[in-house]
Amino acid sequence: MEMIPCLPDEIARECLIRVPYRGFSTVSAVCRGWKEEIESLQFQQQRKASGLTRPIVVLTQAHFTGNSGGATKYSIPPSYRLTVYEPVTGIWAELPPVPGFSDGLPLFCQVAGVGLKLVVVGGWNPENWAVSKAVLVYDFVSATWHRGADMPGVPRSFFACASDSDRMVFVAGGHDDGKNALRSAMVYDVAKDEWVPLPDMAQQRDECKGIFHAGKFHVIGGYRTDMQGRFEKSAEAFDVSTWQWNQVQEDMLEAGTCPRTCVADDVGKIYRCWNGQVAVLEESGSWKAVAELPSDVRVGPCLVTWQGKLLVIGSATHGGFHMSYVLDLHCYKWTRVEAPEEYTGHAQAGCCLEI
Repeated sequence: MEMIPCLPDEIARECLIRVPYRGFSTVSAVCRGWKEEIESLQFQQQRKASGLTRPIVVLTQAHFTGNSGGATKYSIPPSYRLTVYEPVTGIWAELPPVPGFSDGLPLFCQVAGVGLKLVVVGGWNPENWAVSKAVLVYDFVSATWHRGADMPGVPRSFFACASDSDRMVFVAGGHDDGKNALRSAMVYDVAKDEWVPLPDMAQQRDECKGIFHAGKFHVIGGYRTDMQGRFEKSAEAFDVSTWQWNQVQEDMLEAGTCPRTCVADDVGKIYRCWNGQVAVLEESGSWKAVAELPSDVRVGPCLVTWQGKLLVIGSATHGGFHMSYVLDLHCYKWTRVEAPEEYTGHAQAGCCLEI
């Protein structure tokens, strides 16, 4: 059957690949053939080759309630939702609420983009602060949520999490209900909706940071049970091709440094906020400052990268408005991002999808 009557399929496909991602749910509801087309790998490849894909930044961001003085005022605990920033258009929006969590997103949950899906993993239930093992998947094609397979094993908090952007979401470390730091790791296959255990890391890592680049899942920093809050300098990486952990990198960070701002760009460079600067990890293993952070994003910064750009969201003071800036990673120049007031709440985590 022709995708569009009286048109060759290649012309029909040229029409469909030009539909903005916000129209995917409407177009895919027209007929089964259009839905299958939009979900196909061929469709995404052609859309990307034609330069029609767009970066979409997704953030776990607190609902903002302000007053005339400009100070931020949150309920206790703060209520978080998923917000979307489109760098190309400058549009800010909010994703549909996660079903089953009437008081907002699980606190401290992790988010990862996998193809045309957003995966929300773990966190604390905002109603009772119980640790959640839930996996929630948002499909940008159908604009709907569904529940994935729960994380296996003990409930864990403050774990490292990252995706390969294609099929897998990796999880490692964190701590259990007894505040015991964990070495265990696992991977979630989004297409199969199943978890697979990975070999244990070399050491326990609570409050570690996960990033994925160059075919490896990197777990940075964290601390052991007996060190409670005293962060390690080391990192280790799981090589997907060999299905094993590489040798521990002992001095990736300075002692006592929280790794939460570490991010990788699309060419494999690792950046982080450090001493009021954005710094890049050089091949020598040392950190080099490349740009001074704007003064109004230095408190609680959240970082997301895409296509040679670095988004930083933070505030000038605790409890203040959260401002947004983009750093061009080619020339290290800042651009202020204008956001409506309702999108100036605290951002806990973020990721980027190319749709």
